[in-house]
Amino acid sequence: MKGFRFTKYTPQKDPSKNTFENLLEIFLQLVTMTGGDVAEALSWLTNLDNRHGLTNPGYGIGDFIEDLKDKGYLTEENQKGEFKITGKSEQQIRKSALEEIFGKLKRGKGGQHRTTHSGQGDEKGTDRRPFEFGDNLEQIALTDSLRNAQINHGFGGDFLLTEDDLEVTENEYRTQTSTVLMIDISHSMILYGEDRITPAKKVAMALAELIQTRYPKDTLDIIVFGNDAWQIDIKDLPYLQVGPYHTNTVAGLQLAMDLLRKRKNPNKQIFMITDGKPTCLKVGIRYYKNSFGIDSKILNETLKLAAQCRKLKVPVTTFMIASDPYLKEFVKEFTKVNNGNAYYSSLKGLGHLIFEDYRRNRTKRF
Repeated sequence: MKGFRFTKYTPQKDPSKNTFENLLEIFLQLVTMTGGDVAEALSWLTNLDNRHGLTNPGYGIGDFIEDLKDKGYLTEENQKGEFKITGKSEQQIRKSALEEIFGKLKRGKGGQHRTTHSGQGDEKGTDRRPFEFGDNLEQIALTDSLRNAQINHGFGGDFLLTEDDLEVTENEYRTQTSTVLMIDISHSMILYGEDRITPAKKVAMALAELIQTRYPKDTLDIIVFGNDAWQIDIKDLPYLQVGPYHTNTVAGLQLAMDLLRKRKNPNKQIFMITDGKPTCLKVGIRYYKNSFGIDSKILNETLKLAAQCRKLKVPVTTFMIASDPYLKEFVKEFTKVNNGNAYYSSLKGLGHLIFEDYRRNRTKRF
C-alpha cells in the first residue's frame, strides 16, 4: 500500500550567513513582535535556542548579546540601564521587512500594472510588458525582444521576429506622491489568538524603507488610530503596540486629511489597514462608543469624511484583514462614497497588495 510518511521538518540555516547574522535576523523579528521589548525578545530567543539549537558550543546567546552591543545594535546607556535597540537596529528592521515583503513580489503577467497613462511617462522604469499598439519604438526592450524571438521560433532558418515577441519598458512619471498610512491599533487587532498588528507594522516599515530609498521625493506619514488618532515617526514603528481601544476611523481620517492639506504634491492618497468597523466617535469631550453591529451615527460621520476625501480628490484604499459579511457591506459602502479601492486580504497577502497598489498609483494622476 502506497502512502506518505511525514517527519519533522527543520529549516536549514542560510549557509551564506554566519551564526551572528542568522541570530540577528531572528532577533529583529522578535523585537518587532514584542513591540521593541528587548528583554522579552532575548528571553524568547534563548527559549528558541534551547528548543532548536540555534547556537553552538563555541558561540552562545551571551556572545550574541555582546556582539549586538559591540556592533551598535543594542545600548544600555539610559537612566534605567535597560537594553534598548539603537537607530541602527531600527533601520535594519525596516530593511529586513522590505526584503521579506517586497523581495518576494513576482513580476506579474503583462498588463497587470496598466493605467490610463501607461507608457506615457517621462522616466524609464524597470518593469517589462508585452508590446501594445500605440507604444513608442523607443520603449522597445531590444535584448528581451530578441531573446523572446529565439525562444519562440528557434535558431534554425531565417530569423523571425513578430509582434508577439516584442517587450517594452514601462515608463514612470516623475510626479511626487504623498501617502498617509493609517494603522488600526484597536484591541481587536490581537483578539482570537491572531496577531494582526505585527504584519501591519512590517508592511508599514517595508513601505517606509521603499519610499526613502527608491522614491525619496515622495512623502509618507503614518497614523495610528484607536479611541483617538495620532501621528508617529517611522522610527517608532517597531515599538507600536495594540491598546484597549475602540476604532475611531473618523479621527484617523480627519488627521490624515489635515496632514495631506499641508503637502504640495499633486497626488495624494490614504491607505487604511483595519480589521473591523468604526465603533467610536468623539463628540465634544466625550467618546460615543458602540461595538455591537454598525452604529448609524458613527457610520454617517465616517461616510461624510469619505465624501470629503473624494471632493478633495484623495482616494482611500482600505485593506480589510477580516472577512465578516457585515464588515464587507461597510467597506463596500465606504468605498462607493469615496470612489476609492478596497481589498479583503489575509495577513499573508497584505504586503503584496499594498506594494502593488502603491506602485500602480504612482503612475497615474488622481
